[in-house]
Amino acid sequence: MDSLIPFTTSGSLVDCVDRKMLVILRDGRKLQGVLRSYDQFANLVLEDTVERIYHENLFAENWHGLFLIRGENVVLLGEIDLDREDDISLRQVEYRELEPFHKRATEIKKRNDDAKSQILYEQKGFCKEGGEGDGY
Repeated sequence: MDSLIPFTTSGSLVDCVDRKMLVILRDGRKLQGVLRSYDQFANLVLEDTVERIYHENLFAENWHGLFLIRGENVVLLGEIDLDREDDISLRQVEYRELEPFHKRATEIKKRNDDAKSQILYEQKGFCKEGGEGDGY
């Protein structure tokens, strides 16, 4: 009977091992790599990892290689469909070309989020507890 209960823990990752995965972290970074291992805390080991940044119809990749991710920092984990991966209508450019645009967009988003947080605190009584990424 217990074998019919679906996995709701890190054990559900067993089918994802040795597959190319997309991982979105609490700080907004998007990583792609092959999932090689995980543990009971959903800490992940990715191999051949790249960090992708996007701006308009462009993307760039920064090579990281072997990457260990603490499970509490994972917001989203999904398998990349290798058959459809090349069908995206984005153009790849060098990381150093796109990085300034990405940093500026990140700074603007942080300022906007801080302003929203301040308004919610002052006008609606929300608390200001938590830190970066606690909205997830």
